[in-house]
Amino acid sequence: MQEKTFSLDFEPDCCFGYFDKTAQADDLETAQAEFLRTYPSYAGTSVLDNLRTSEFARLDRQRHVYLDYTGGGLYAERQLAQHMQMLQEGVFGNPHSHNPTSQAMTDRVEAARAYVLSYFNADPAEYVAIFTLNASGALKLVGESYPFGPGSHYLLTSDNHNSVNGIREFARAGGANVVYLPVARPEMRLDEAALQTALDRADPQKSNLFAYPAQSNYTGVQHSLGWIAAAQARGWEVFLDAAAFAPTNRLDLSEIHPDFVSLSFYKMFGYPTGIGCLLARRTALAKLRRPWFAGGTVTVASVQGDGHYLADGEAAFEDGTVNYLMIPAVEIGLRFMDEIGIDTIHERVICLTDWLLWALSSLRHRNGEPLAQIHGPLSTVQRGGTITMNLLDPQGKVLDVERIEELANALQISLRTGCFCNPGAGEIAKRLTAQEMDGIFGQPNSLPFWELRSRFVDHYGIDPSSIRISVGLATTFEDVFRFVNFARAFLDQSVEEIGPASRVDVMCRMARDSA
Repeated sequence: MQEKTFSLDFEPDCCFGYFDKTAQADDLETAQAEFLRTYPSYAGTSVLDNLRTSEFARLDRQRHVYLDYTGGGLYAERQLAQHMQMLQEGVFGNPHSHNPTSQAMTDRVEAARAYVLSYFNADPAEYVAIFTLNASGALKLVGESYPFGPGSHYLLTSDNHNSVNGIREFARAGGANVVYLPVARPEMRLDEAALQTALDRADPQKSNLFAYPAQSNYTGVQHSLGWIAAAQARGWEVFLDAAAFAPTNRLDLSEIHPDFVSLSFYKMFGYPTGIGCLLARRTALAKLRRPWFAGGTVTVASVQGDGHYLADGEAAFEDGTVNYLMIPAVEIGLRFMDEIGIDTIHERVICLTDWLLWALSSLRHRNGEPLAQIHGPLSTVQRGGTITMNLLDPQGKVLDVERIEELANALQISLRTGCFCNPGAGEIAKRLTAQEMDGIFGQPNSLPFWELRSRFVDHYGIDPSSIRISVGLATTFEDVFRFVNFARAFLDQSVEEIGPASRVDVMCRMARDSA
């Protein structure tokens, strides 16, 4: 392995200095003062600074810079305390009964379900809330049950998460047409005229499903929620993947009416993991046909009679026993979000993201070439707090993302590298062609991501991996300031000087790209 000659020449608590838009600033205090002058609305989010001290103090105690909110949110200490108090004081049993402990748990589960609907302003007469393992579980429930058939369509944007892409296998098995709508560089947005054409091509008498992310987990692009009504007017059902959107944006289902919405609560408020949700319109839910039944989903099932009757509403889709001891923690988390106010969270994220986009775009090598290549919009118009990038050397060569992650780890900076389970956006961002991808999938055996990455680097000189940072409710200006100063360390450094990562953990890499 190549001997590395590069190392970071500063300690985690040291700063390189920040160049504001008018003068050079040499410390955090000066930089933050300029930031507050540039973004006066940030002062209105001071409640989050107080919470950082009271509820997320572990970050500062351990000198963590957490920039992976798209991967998972962070929980407040009060969430744990309130949930633990409930468990310590109560006696709870499996809710599939009517005894006292079962009824006590049923009441808690149903209260959480009602709060989920209330939080998203979803009328219980129109929507049901189905608890799932995660957003992927919600997507699978619809994919396996949707009545795809010959002549029907599954339409999706190319920047969908893999769990949305995976529905195409159910669609093809049912004989449906699968159509991808590409996003275009550099903004990584969709051509709306192409969308309208694709929507018009489907037979409204068939079952047609359109799926897209409210916010891309790769680029942070926020697609128009107006597409929902436009598609429905043409006879489509619409599946809105809101997993990356809901943590920092208001989703009001009294204003928009998607047929299905997928959510992961841990992405919103960190705890609990292992619980997501499918919000489904009752009219759309009635069209689904489950391919199997399980305990808890039937009113009656018989072995000798060889038959079964599914329960009504959400009960028909919650297989087995729900994660009943953890579901009340969902209500606790949502109440915490309500107490802060989603608009407050959104404003903070927008201010920090806008500054990050400007600061990273301003970093230039001595020869004038940019350090950061950002994949997606360079403004906060219709975009969220996710930024995906590569760092380039002065000759425009991509610096090894694993080496950058390794150096970030040494400074307690949590970022993410890989393709983020979003191959379509990554392929377009990196200009990978269908012909190049066909060369990979023409192989008789499967291959892990690290090997695919190695092949593309060797054969095409293209690294399909990127770096992703994302901000959330507990992020402060100091966090983003420290990251930008970390990035500055790579100015005027060549690929050879920085060198490769010490080692590649194959299993960790595979796990990261399936998260």
